[in-house]
Amino acid sequence: MSAATPGFTSTIYFPGIPNINEELHAPSIATTLTAALFVLFMGIAPVFWASFSDFYQIRRFWLIVTMIVYVVSSIGSAVIDNIWGMVVLRCVQAIGASAGQSIGGGVIADMYPVEKRGSAYGKFFLGLIVGPIIGPIIGGFLIMSDLTWRATFWFCVAFGAVVVITTFFFMPETYRDDKRWETGALPTTTPSKVDDHSISSETISIHGAGNIGEKSSELPESAPEPKKKLNPIQPFFLLRYPHILLSSIVGGIAFGSMFSIASVMPTLFGMTYGFKSWQIGLCFIGSGVGNVLAAVLNSKISDRLLLRARAKRGGRHKVEDRLTINLWPAILVFLPLGLLLFGWSVEKRMSYWVGIVSFGILAFGMNQVMTSTSAYLLDAAPGQGASATAAGNLVRMVMACALTLGSTPMMEKVGPGYLTVFLAALCWLGAGFLFINKVYGHPIRRHFGVEQEAERKT
Repeated sequence: MSAATPGFTSTIYFPGIPNINEELHAPSIATTLTAALFVLFMGIAPVFWASFSDFYQIRRFWLIVTMIVYVVSSIGSAVIDNIWGMVVLRCVQAIGASAGQSIGGGVIADMYPVEKRGSAYGKFFLGLIVGPIIGPIIGGFLIMSDLTWRATFWFCVAFGAVVVITTFFFMPETYRDDKRWETGALPTTTPSKVDDHSISSETISIHGAGNIGEKSSELPESAPEPKKKLNPIQPFFLLRYPHILLSSIVGGIAFGSMFSIASVMPTLFGMTYGFKSWQIGLCFIGSGVGNVLAAVLNSKISDRLLLRARAKRGGRHKVEDRLTINLWPAILVFLPLGLLLFGWSVEKRMSYWVGIVSFGILAFGMNQVMTSTSAYLLDAAPGQGASATAAGNLVRMVMACALTLGSTPMMEKVGPGYLTVFLAALCWLGAGFLFINKVYGHPIRRHFGVEQEAERKT
């Protein structure tokens, strides 16, 4: 529920944008900023929540605190009478809603081993992705009430209150120290033999399977573990590793393309087909179906394909096995096909069903790319699940913000057809980044000293 909150909050008011423009006398750039800055802060804030969560070794407390911030800012958005005040409140709303995205990834890393993490993350990611899709559908019907667009934010208040109560009463604390409980992160002892009856002093070798970026070192067995320091921007530094950055960019291209289409869809369908708010909301059903189908597929094949790749290697672990074969048709075919069909069908004023179905094809491809690359970040950074998720989320949301801000003026200049040509070209570029990570990810991690213990050749 926490993971779905930022997604549907980002889009639930989309069908009411024309009403907001009219009632608050808002210029189009202002309403665009309510969406673009929301996703930007959705990317920045989780970095800090993840850092706090990993440092203080708690998950549940931060989920509750941030959802209270979300509820309060949603109340403000429901009663505001100034568009620029709404822009500010939407930023605060994003800060409160976004913790579930990064901390949720940490919860999955706490509770599931690598071999089952893909299926679990597929279910978790369904909430992340379905949120932006069901938001406009719910919002389209809420706007039909006497409260019009304000009803969407009152719905956010009620939903946030339910999440706070549910988390407080039913969610246990899940934080787990991987260094203590995961075999791959346990220290190994290397005795120095003196004779058949005695053993000299032992050393403990700590390998890169712990926190990413820590190269092997030797410490006396009795030496205490250095005290950790709070560094709220530590997740940012994970992006200096090429395998983390490339996977994040690929996910950012996929999500940003989908979100930019979702942001222009209400205007396009309203102008082209004369749709009302509730009809525009229903047009998002196609993408909802695509996301559900992709989530079901991922839950069935992700971990199975990982284990098959590992079996071919004699059971030896490799992080890049998480980048499974289904990613290639998803990013090379489904994503570009969905984008191009959508743009040119609206450009040529074809049946609106073509646009709805093509948006579903786009969502089907996007979900597979996002789920696998996000699960890869968790596997590549053991012990830093929340921080790795936050780093990837930052890149995704920054790219979504940039593409959203640019999509409306680009559409006005060249039309929706050529807008989707640009987005499809980005997807093919992302496929190149994905290829680099798949083929050269392991050597890159070895070069930077973050190869995991289970991958080391004996």
